[in-house]
Amino acid sequence: MKNRKMLSVILAAAMVAGLATGCGSGSDTEQEKGGAEEAKGKVYYLNFKPEAKEEWEALAETYTEQTGVPVTVLTAASGEYEKTLKSEMAKTDAPTLFQVNGPVGLASWKDYCYDLSDSDIVKALTDDSFALKDGGKTAGVAYVIENYGIIYNKALLQEAGYTADDITNFDSFKSVVEDITARKDELGFSAFTSAGMDGSSDWRFKTHLANLPIYYEYQADGIDNTDAIKGTYLDNYRQVWDLYINNATCEPTEISTKQQTTQRLIL
Repeated sequence: MKNRKMLSVILAAAMVAGLATGCGSGSDTEQEKGGAEEAKGKVYYLNFKPEAKEEWEALAETYTEQTGVPVTVLTAASGEYEKTLKSEMAKTDAPTLFQVNGPVGLASWKDYCYDLSDSDIVKALTDDSFALKDGGKTAGVAYVIENYGIIYNKALLQEAGYTADDITNFDSFKSVVEDITARKDELGFSAFTSAGMDGSSDWRFKTHLANLPIYYEYQADGIDNTDAIKGTYLDNYRQVWDLYINNATCEPTEISTKQQTTQRLIL
Protein backbone atom coordinates (compact mmCIF):
# COMPACT_ATOMS: atom_id res chain seq x y z
CA MET A 1 0.00 0.00 0.00
CA LYS A 2 1.39 3.35 -0.99
CA ASN A 3 2.03 5.79 1.82
CA ARG A 4 0.48 9.18 1.20
CA LYS A 5 1.79 11.92 3.41
CA MET A 6 0.12 15.15 4.47
CA LEU A 7 2.01 18.06 3.00
CA SER A 8 2.62 21.55 3.91
CA VAL A 9 3.66 24.16 1.50
CA ILE A 10 4.15 24.32 4.18
CA LEU A 11 1.66 22.71 6.20
CA ALA A 12 3.29 23.36 9.50
CA ALA A 13 0.46 25.82 9.89
CA ALA A 14 -1.85 22.83 10.17
CA MET A 15 0.00 21.76 13.29
CA VAL A 16 -0.66 25.15 14.83
CA ALA A 17 -4.34 24.95 13.89
CA GLY A 18 -4.55 21.50 15.46
CA LEU A 19 -2.99 22.78 18.63
CA ALA A 20 -5.47 25.63 18.88
CA THR A 21 -8.34 23.19 18.44
CA GLY A 22 -6.89 20.76 20.96
CA CYS A 23 -6.42 23.45 23.56
CA GLY A 24 -9.95 24.73 23.21
CA SER A 25 -11.93 21.51 22.80
CA GLY A 26 -13.24 19.17 25.43
CA SER A 27 -14.11 19.86 29.05
CA ASP A 28 -11.85 19.64 32.06
CA THR A 29 -13.74 16.49 33.00
CA GLU A 30 -12.95 14.86 29.67
CA GLN A 31 -9.28 15.73 30.04
CA GLU A 32 -9.27 14.39 33.60
CA LYS A 33 -10.71 11.13 32.30
CA GLY A 34 -7.59 10.62 30.28
CA GLY A 35 -8.24 12.15 26.89
CA ALA A 36 -4.50 12.01 26.30
CA GLU A 37 -4.49 8.24 26.82
CA GLU A 38 -7.19 7.84 24.17
CA ALA A 39 -5.29 9.84 21.58
CA LYS A 40 -4.11 7.83 18.62
CA GLY A 41 -1.43 8.28 16.01
CA LYS A 42 1.75 10.33 15.96
CA VAL A 43 3.19 13.27 14.08
CA TYR A 44 6.60 13.57 12.46
CA TYR A 45 7.43 17.07 11.26
CA LEU A 46 10.49 17.68 9.10
CA ASN A 47 11.44 21.30 9.78
CA PHE A 48 12.98 23.45 7.04
CA LYS A 49 14.28 26.32 9.16
CA PRO A 50 17.16 25.64 11.59
CA GLU A 51 16.63 29.06 13.16
CA ALA A 52 13.13 27.99 14.26
CA LYS A 53 14.20 24.61 15.67
CA GLU A 54 13.65 25.44 19.35
CA GLU A 55 10.25 27.04 18.73
CA TRP A 56 8.97 24.03 16.79
CA GLU A 57 10.21 21.64 19.46
CA ALA A 58 8.49 23.69 22.16
CA LEU A 59 5.27 23.72 20.15
CA ALA A 60 5.49 19.96 19.65
CA GLU A 61 5.90 19.42 23.39
CA THR A 62 2.89 21.60 24.17
CA TYR A 63 0.79 19.84 21.53
CA THR A 64 1.64 16.47 23.04
CA GLU A 65 0.75 17.72 26.52
CA GLN A 66 -2.64 18.90 25.29
CA THR A 67 -3.56 15.97 23.04
CA GLY A 68 -1.45 13.01 24.06
CA VAL A 69 -0.26 12.69 20.46
CA PRO A 70 3.53 12.28 20.31
CA VAL A 71 5.26 14.73 17.97
CA THR A 72 8.78 14.32 16.60
CA VAL A 73 10.51 17.35 15.08
CA LEU A 74 13.56 16.76 12.93
CA THR A 75 15.36 19.85 11.66
CA ALA A 76 17.34 19.57 8.44
CA ALA A 77 20.73 21.24 8.22
CA SER A 78 20.85 24.59 6.45
CA GLY A 79 20.73 24.10 2.69
CA GLU A 80 20.13 20.34 3.04
CA TYR A 81 16.34 20.18 3.27
CA GLU A 82 15.58 18.59 -0.09
CA LYS A 83 18.32 16.00 0.39
CA THR A 84 17.06 15.19 3.88
CA LEU A 85 13.45 15.01 2.70
CA LYS A 86 14.35 12.47 0.01
CA SER A 87 16.17 10.35 2.57
CA GLU A 88 13.37 10.51 5.15
CA MET A 89 10.64 9.78 2.61
CA ALA A 90 12.37 6.50 1.76
CA LYS A 91 11.90 5.29 5.34
CA THR A 92 8.96 3.40 6.80
CA ASP A 93 8.12 6.24 9.18
CA ALA A 94 8.26 9.09 6.70
CA PRO A 95 7.38 12.68 7.65
CA THR A 96 3.72 13.41 8.32
CA LEU A 97 4.26 17.12 7.75
CA PHE A 98 6.87 18.51 5.41
CA GLN A 99 7.57 21.57 3.34
CA VAL A 100 7.86 22.37 -0.33
CA ASN A 101 9.03 25.53 -2.01
CA GLY A 102 5.88 26.53 -3.86
CA PRO A 103 4.67 24.98 -7.13
CA VAL A 104 8.19 23.95 -8.16
CA GLY A 105 8.66 21.92 -4.99
CA LEU A 106 5.15 20.50 -5.22
CA ALA A 107 5.91 19.01 -8.64
CA SER A 108 8.37 16.64 -6.96
CA TRP A 109 6.20 15.68 -3.99
CA LYS A 110 2.55 15.95 -5.07
CA ASP A 111 2.08 12.16 -5.01
CA TYR A 112 2.68 12.24 -1.26
CA CYS A 113 0.06 14.89 -0.55
CA TYR A 114 -3.47 14.46 0.71
CA ASP A 115 -6.25 16.53 -0.78
CA LEU A 116 -6.90 19.15 1.89
CA SER A 117 -9.74 20.88 0.07
CA ASP A 118 -12.34 20.06 2.74
CA SER A 119 -10.04 20.53 5.72
CA ASP A 120 -10.68 23.13 8.41
CA ILE A 121 -7.44 24.96 7.69
CA VAL A 122 -8.34 25.47 4.03
CA LYS A 123 -11.84 26.64 4.96
CA ALA A 124 -10.28 29.20 7.31
CA LEU A 125 -8.15 30.82 4.59
CA THR A 126 -8.92 34.44 3.85
CA ASP A 127 -7.17 34.37 0.48
CA ASP A 128 -7.23 31.50 -2.00
CA SER A 129 -3.69 32.34 -3.10
CA PHE A 130 -2.49 30.84 0.20
CA ALA A 131 -3.54 27.39 -1.02
CA LEU A 132 -1.12 25.36 -3.12
CA LYS A 133 -3.01 23.62 -5.91
CA ASP A 134 -2.39 20.43 -7.83
CA GLY A 135 -5.07 20.67 -10.47
CA GLY A 136 -8.36 20.77 -8.58
CA LYS A 137 -6.78 19.42 -5.40
CA THR A 138 -5.52 21.60 -2.57
CA ALA A 139 -2.21 19.93 -1.82
CA GLY A 140 -0.85 22.33 0.77
CA VAL A 141 -1.32 25.55 2.67
CA ALA A 142 1.31 28.25 2.95
CA TYR A 143 2.53 29.23 6.38
CA VAL A 144 5.22 31.53 5.02
CA ILE A 145 4.41 34.14 2.39
CA GLU A 146 7.39 36.20 1.27
CA ASN A 147 7.33 39.77 0.04
CA TYR A 148 9.82 41.15 -2.40
CA GLY A 149 11.76 44.38 -2.17
CA ILE A 150 15.12 45.92 -1.46
CA ILE A 151 16.00 46.21 2.21
CA TYR A 152 17.89 49.37 3.06
CA ASN A 153 19.75 50.73 6.06
CA LYS A 154 17.93 53.91 7.05
CA ALA A 155 20.86 55.33 9.02
CA LEU A 156 23.34 54.81 6.20
CA LEU A 157 20.96 56.26 3.65
CA GLN A 158 20.61 59.38 5.80
CA GLU A 159 24.37 59.53 6.24
CA ALA A 160 24.65 59.66 2.46
CA GLY A 161 22.24 62.62 2.45
CA TYR A 162 19.04 60.86 1.40
CA THR A 163 15.78 59.49 2.76
CA ALA A 164 13.38 56.94 1.31
CA ASP A 165 11.27 59.83 0.03
CA ASP A 166 14.03 60.60 -2.47
CA ILE A 167 13.45 57.24 -4.17
CA THR A 168 10.21 57.21 -6.14
CA ASN A 169 11.08 55.12 -9.21
CA PHE A 170 13.94 53.21 -10.77
CA ASP A 171 15.66 56.31 -12.17
CA SER A 172 15.78 58.08 -8.81
CA PHE A 173 16.89 54.84 -7.15
CA LYS A 174 19.69 54.45 -9.70
CA SER A 175 20.77 58.04 -9.14
CA VAL A 176 21.04 57.57 -5.37
CA VAL A 177 22.90 54.27 -5.72
CA GLU A 178 25.43 55.62 -8.21
CA ASP A 179 26.03 58.72 -6.09
CA ILE A 180 26.82 56.54 -3.09
CA THR A 181 29.19 54.48 -5.23
CA ALA A 182 30.94 57.64 -6.42
CA ARG A 183 31.45 58.68 -2.76
CA LYS A 184 32.04 55.23 -1.22
CA ASP A 185 35.58 56.04 -0.05
CA GLU A 186 34.34 59.20 1.61
CA LEU A 187 31.26 57.52 3.10
CA GLY A 188 32.97 54.29 4.10
CA PHE A 189 30.34 51.98 2.62
CA SER A 190 29.03 50.79 -0.73
CA ALA A 191 25.48 50.99 -2.02
CA PHE A 192 25.00 47.20 -2.06
CA THR A 193 26.50 44.09 -0.57
CA SER A 194 28.08 41.73 -3.05
CA ALA A 195 25.71 39.93 -5.38
CA GLY A 196 27.15 36.65 -4.16
CA MET A 197 26.60 33.69 -6.47
CA ASP A 198 27.65 31.08 -3.92
CA GLY A 199 24.85 28.66 -3.04
CA SER A 200 24.30 30.41 0.29
CA SER A 201 23.37 33.63 -1.46
CA ASP A 202 22.42 33.09 -5.11
CA TRP A 203 18.77 32.38 -4.24
CA ARG A 204 18.33 36.15 -3.81
CA PHE A 205 18.83 36.64 -7.54
CA LYS A 206 17.95 33.40 -9.31
CA THR A 207 14.67 33.02 -7.41
CA HIS A 208 13.53 36.10 -5.46
CA LEU A 209 14.60 38.71 -7.98
CA ALA A 210 13.70 36.51 -10.95
CA ASN A 211 10.22 35.89 -9.55
CA LEU A 212 9.14 39.44 -10.32
CA PRO A 213 9.56 39.50 -14.12
CA ILE A 214 8.11 35.99 -14.30
CA TYR A 215 5.10 36.95 -12.18
CA TYR A 216 4.25 39.97 -14.31
CA GLU A 217 4.68 38.01 -17.53
CA TYR A 218 2.31 35.32 -16.23
CA GLN A 219 -0.16 38.01 -15.19
CA ALA A 220 0.01 39.77 -18.56
CA ASP A 221 -0.46 36.50 -20.46
CA GLY A 222 -3.18 35.15 -18.17
CA ILE A 223 -1.31 31.90 -17.43
CA ASP A 224 -0.12 30.06 -14.33
CA ASN A 225 2.46 27.79 -15.95
CA THR A 226 4.66 27.59 -19.03
CA ASP A 227 7.51 25.48 -20.38
CA ALA A 228 9.54 28.61 -21.15
CA ILE A 229 9.04 32.30 -20.47
CA LYS A 230 9.13 34.84 -23.27
CA GLY A 231 11.26 37.29 -21.28
CA THR A 232 8.81 40.17 -21.58
CA TYR A 233 10.15 41.90 -18.48
CA LEU A 234 13.73 40.64 -18.38
CA ASP A 235 15.03 44.07 -19.37
CA ASN A 236 13.90 45.30 -15.96
CA TYR A 237 15.60 42.34 -14.31
CA ARG A 238 18.82 43.13 -16.18
CA GLN A 239 18.74 46.79 -15.11
CA VAL A 240 18.42 45.88 -11.44
CA TRP A 241 21.04 43.16 -11.74
CA ASP A 242 23.51 45.53 -13.43
CA LEU A 243 22.86 48.07 -10.70
CA TYR A 244 23.65 45.45 -8.06
CA ILE A 245 26.90 44.19 -9.47
CA ASN A 246 28.28 47.59 -10.49
CA ASN A 247 27.63 49.27 -7.14
CA ALA A 248 28.55 46.58 -4.63
CA THR A 249 31.32 45.77 -2.17
CA CYS A 250 33.24 43.74 -4.75
CA GLU A 251 34.03 43.77 -8.44
CA PRO A 252 31.58 41.97 -10.74
CA THR A 253 34.30 39.41 -11.56
CA GLU A 254 34.39 38.31 -7.89
CA ILE A 255 30.72 37.51 -7.30
CA SER A 256 31.05 33.77 -7.97
CA THR A 257 32.95 33.32 -4.71
CA LYS A 258 31.00 35.66 -2.45
CA GLN A 259 28.83 34.11 0.29
CA GLN A 260 25.92 35.46 2.27
CA THR A 261 27.86 35.23 5.53
CA THR A 262 30.77 37.34 4.25
CA GLN A 263 28.73 40.26 2.95
CA ARG A 264 28.59 43.66 4.52
CA LEU A 265 25.76 46.13 5.06
CA ILE A 266 23.33 46.71 2.25
CA LEU A 267 22.15 50.20 1.35
